[in-house]
Amino acid sequence: MEKWGQISVPAIAKKLNRTTNAVKVKAQRLGLGAVLMAGEYVTLNQLLLAVNGGSSSYGYKMKSWVENRGLPVHTKKVNRCSFRVVYIEEFWEWAERYRSFIDFSKMEPLALGEEPGWVAEQRKKDFEAYAIQRKDPWGEDEDSRLKMLLSKHRYSWAEISEMMHRSHGAIARRCRDLGIKDRPVSMELTGKRGTWTSEDFEILADGIRHGDSYAAIGKAVGRSEKCVRSKVYNDYLTENADKVREMLGDGAWGHGAPEMDVRHGFYISRTRHQVRRDLSALATVLRKRMNDLGYDPYWQRFMCMNWDDIGGCSAGCTDCDSCTAFRRIQPQYCARCGGTFYERKENRFCAACRTARKKQAQRHWCRVNGMSRK
Repeated sequence: MEKWGQISVPAIAKKLNRTTNAVKVKAQRLGLGAVLMAGEYVTLNQLLLAVNGGSSSYGYKMKSWVENRGLPVHTKKVNRCSFRVVYIEEFWEWAERYRSFIDFSKMEPLALGEEPGWVAEQRKKDFEAYAIQRKDPWGEDEDSRLKMLLSKHRYSWAEISEMMHRSHGAIARRCRDLGIKDRPVSMELTGKRGTWTSEDFEILADGIRHGDSYAAIGKAVGRSEKCVRSKVYNDYLTENADKVREMLGDGAWGHGAPEMDVRHGFYISRTRHQVRRDLSALATVLRKRMNDLGYDPYWQRFMCMNWDDIGGCSAGCTDCDSCTAFRRIQPQYCARCGGTFYERKENRFCAACRTARKKQAQRHWCRVNGMSRK
């Protein structure tokens, strides 16, 4: 009875010096039930069905929940079959850490038995977030209303999002799917919208700590969801509310924020120009160092047809100074701009014209498929 559901039936039979059939008959007489159901756990598929209201999406959840976010999954063996199971206690500890990621509005109360105290509060918040921003498929009436609102040319992203009860991203994606060329007007950042106050930061920090959605936080501070996401990303270099909650802790807004690196600084507006200036200065210093060392960019191998940057010399030479197989790269003339360029591979166009033609083809494809903007 102690080992039922914890180890396989053949292992129990070997320990008790009995046959597997004898163990199964005895377990049935003791009323132990199925071996997979004998424990404080459920199968991974049962868990996904309970949390997602009947939809499992097993492959996606294995990637998103188990691999990316570390949902603790164990393996149970029943005869020769293996099953993935999740202990209820471990799941609730993991779910509290990722409470902003999971939508508890889809989960029926007490679907997994007794629930921690924070689950009821989070389920209520998820219901409120769904009321602010719907997540169900778009209908024809919504598409017609979206086209009508965009054709007015007087509503911003935040206003259309509030009227349609959809997120900024959902509206932008629907515009692309329907080929709508009209776009909402830009919002003027004046007054309260233009400057974040200490009260706004306090509301933002408390909202993330309590698992509120970005839409609900934006409504509380009088800004759009996109504006709130941008502020969070600019300060914490991520939009993941669960990661921000761990870094923020119980401190004020900005506590535990990571240091800016070059990759993030290159794309954030307030640091973009400074990072580009620093990179340009670094490139200048490196170029001067190359000149000080006597590095010649027009050395023999760089003008030889036999040289390959990866494979080396195709003629088998190891010393360019004594090489007799040197073949100079012949000049080529661009059919588009008429300029002279040097490349080992034969091309009709120079590198700049090839890039320009590619961009031209991309713009033509966007116009043909209704993806261009007016």
